[in-house]
Amino acid sequence: MLNIQLKGTDSFTQIKIEKGTNNMSTQSEMKAVMQKYLDAFNAQDADAVLALYAENATVEDPVGSPPLQGKEAIGAFYQKVIPMGSKLKLAAPIRGSHSNSAAMAFVVESAMDGHTVNINVIDVMTFDESGKITSMRAYWGKEDCNIL
Repeated sequence: MLNIQLKGTDSFTQIKIEKGTNNMSTQSEMKAVMQKYLDAFNAQDADAVLALYAENATVEDPVGSPPLQGKEAIGAFYQKVIPMGSKLKLAAPIRGSHSNSAAMAFVVESAMDGHTVNINVIDVMTFDESGKITSMRAYWGKEDCNIL
């Protein structure tokens, strides 16, 4: 049992940390899948990206757009997006959780109409017990896009 004090308060929360007590992916497994996602995207390998997803996964990119459901729809999305040549660069370390989710902040670097465009994004992914991505939600909006 680990006691953690919340900064600026007198409150404590207890976190029970046990190895191998549940069927969900571990933080290190989720982080490794997210790194594989970045590597496959940057290698322009849509098939390798798609292989990371569960059969009935969803993608909402950006959050607020209609979610894509299933590998066929998700595969079509990556077959369209990846050949555009964008590169993903981590802005901070990939973060795990005490559940089945992990998140990463990164910058999408793209060339559009002769300009470099950077989009600041946070992806939150959930995982099943086999380590496959069950959902990906990409948080970014107009104010996160910068023309350089």
